[in-house]
Amino acid sequence: MPTYKTQFAYTNEAAAALVKEPEDRSAVFREQVEKLGGEVLAFYHCIGKYDGVTIYEVPDQVAVEALVLAIRAPGHLDELETTELHEVEVAMEGMRKASQQAYRGPLSERWHP
Repeated sequence: MPTYKTQFAYTNEAAAALVKEPEDRSAVFREQVEKLGGEVLAFYHCIGKYDGVTIYEVPDQVAVEALVLAIRAPGHLDELETTELHEVEVAMEGMRKASQQAYRGPLSERWHP
C-alpha cells in the first residue's frame, strides 16, 4: 500500500477547544484511515510550524484524496500538507533512470551564447 505523511496545524480556535477539553485526535484519525482500508503507522504531536504529523498507509490515491478532504472539511485545521513516501529502492531506481536522461536547464548555452 502507498505510504503518506500528513503534517497539520490546528486553528487557534481548535487549539483552544483542545486545551479546554483534551481529546486524543489520533484515535479519530485512525478511525478514518481504517474506514478507507488503511493503517496508521505513527501519529505524533510536535512543536514548530505544525502541531502534529502522522504516517499511514491507504490503498490508493483515491483513498488519500478522500481522507485529506474529510479531515479538512470541519475547518479545524489551519495548515495541512500531505506527502507520498516511498522506499529507498524506488529512489535508487529513479536515480538510475535519471542518469540515462538529458535535460537542458535554463542556463545552458542556448540561453546564454
